[in-house]
Amino acid sequence: MVFTKNTLILVLLCFILIQELEIYSGNQHIVAAQIDCNGKCGYRCSKASRQKICMRACTSCCRKCNCVPPGTSGNSDMCPCYASLKTHGGKLKCP
Repeated sequence: MVFTKNTLILVLLCFILIQELEIYSGNQHIVAAQIDCNGKCGYRCSKASRQKICMRACTSCCRKCNCVPPGTSGNSDMCPCYASLKTHGGKLKCP
């Protein structure tokens, strides 16, 4: 199959279109700026009895979801990704 100049241009334009559609299709982690996970998790874990463990789990979840629910507990409906992460044992991972 012989590629002409027009075919090559068409292939490049299709590639660019696919990239643009991927950015606007809801993949927010691609275009969204990273939030301050340490600051958000510091407040989220401020009343936890085991703050170091809470911070480790919270920052891990924050980096994956780029979101931390407001407050020191609950409010998981504000960040569904954060609330859906589970450990290998099936328990909720994020504090």
